Amino acid sequence: MPDPTAPTTGAVVRLGTRRSALATTQSGWVADRLRALGLTVELVEITTEGDVNAAPLTTIGGTGVFASAIREALLEGRVDCAVHSLKDLPSAPEPGLVVAAVPEREDPRDALCARDGLSLGELPEGAVVGTGSPRRAAQLAALGLGLQPTAIRGNVGTRLQHVRDGRCDAVVLAMAGLSRLGLREHVTEALDPVQMLPAPGQGALALECREDHPLRAVFARVDDPDTRARVEAERGLLARLEAGCTAPIGALAEVVESEDGLELSLRAFVGAPDGSQGLRRSLTGPYDQPRDLGRRLAELLLEDGAADFTGGPERLGSGTEVGQTATK
Repeated sequence: MPDPTAPTTGAVVRLGTRRSALATTQSGWVADRLRALGLTVELVEITTEGDVNAAPLTTIGGTGVFASAIREALLEGRVDCAVHSLKDLPSAPEPGLVVAAVPEREDPRDALCARDGLSLGELPEGAVVGTGSPRRAAQLAALGLGLQPTAIRGNVGTRLQHVRDGRCDAVVLAMAGLSRLGLREHVTEALDPVQMLPAPGQGALALECREDHPLRAVFARVDDPDTRARVEAERGLLARLEAGCTAPIGALAEVVESEDGLELSLRAFVGAPDGSQGLRRSLTGPYDQPRDLGRRLAELLLEDGAADFTGGPERLGSGTEVGQTATK
């Protein structure tokens, strides 16, 4: 019987990607892993609404603005598969498409890039910190350091320039993007998740294709089971809270050893955008039931009042996680 995971020779796999420096870099990284399996791969750059619309994401809507055009290209057969930043991918499934693989995750933490090499605790009261992310702003406010978040947009170079120009004392970006772009020298502190939980799926990529694509099983060979389990738990929480990738929610799952074998430990944060209120909760569950773990932790957060200060689950997705696109 033929091996269903054996690549088909001759055909060129068209790999869809956003056009930003980060997107093409991380798509190139995935392409190299597909080439190692014997595939011939070419990148196909796709312009998304989030790339061309410079308006604040609060006005254009955050969920799906970086994924919709790419998904249309997949469904129309213009590309064979596509690479997404998982934190930009809506938690609801797209009919006809499947996440064939979630490769090994980069560092999921947020990173501070500050003037004069300062750490978070060394920034003076009133220091201006560039981030349009309610998730980041709320957690910064909860630290009680008197910092002043200010909304910024643009690619990673533009955001770092705010610090060089003196418009901001610091900016907060995703460590994964800085690492992939070779810009870790700008990081003055990797923020501990105890202080700032990252966005669900941050640092992870999704390789998406049509459900009936003949190479789906080949694409699946670049999947990393631990990474997939972790992000499935985080996105399960996001889905139960009925929140998109723009909500003021942080989550991080980790694989841990127990007497019974591997388990998942999931931590989450839900906060009011102004930082006036916030909840942090954690839960441990079976490694092979990540979505259920995320759902159960979401239920715990809702029981403890998350909906009361966010306006209910239907409002959780109305805030804009600009920081989710901080390294685009």
